[in-house]
Amino acid sequence: MKSLKVLLIMVCLFLAGAVVTPKAHAQDFKGKVAYVDLARMFDEYEKTKSYDKVLEADNKKFQEERTKKIDAIRDLQGKTAALKDDEKAKIEKDIEKLKAELLAFDQQKRTDLTKARDEKVREILMEIEKTVSEYAKKEGYAYVFNDRVLIYGDQSMNITEPILKSLNEAYTKQDKK
Repeated sequence: MKSLKVLLIMVCLFLAGAVVTPKAHAQDFKGKVAYVDLARMFDEYEKTKSYDKVLEADNKKFQEERTKKIDAIRDLQGKTAALKDDEKAKIEKDIEKLKAELLAFDQQKRTDLTKARDEKVREILMEIEKTVSEYAKKEGYAYVFNDRVLIYGDQSMNITEPILKSLNEAYTKQDKK
């Protein structure tokens, strides 16, 4: 019974030490901490804006090609009403073939556009991450958080603006080359 009391006291002391230890470490921490508004940084990055224009042009070109194919199908469908049954059957077969080609074209182009967009988004996010890391190391930050993981962040700890400025300056220099 006495050994059980001693064991219980030792466990309590161990647990009390384990609870106090993390607090002591957290209070001793003197590193700089900041956060960034990743969504704003992504949206206001000039490279993102430039790529949005390219993507918009690619999508417009796709829509124009798609519209031409749809118009060709509609033209054939309009011609079938005045034709004889054997000619109508041939044209309807051609229409079905064009519809199948349109579906394949539509699916392939949408897949290509989505893949290109995803690759570019990944590339831009990697550049942002690299720039944030370099800035944090240069300025002596121990941690930089994404604002989406914060419940509250003091505005004085928001380093979005200098990083965004750095990103856009680097892109402008690269774009001029």
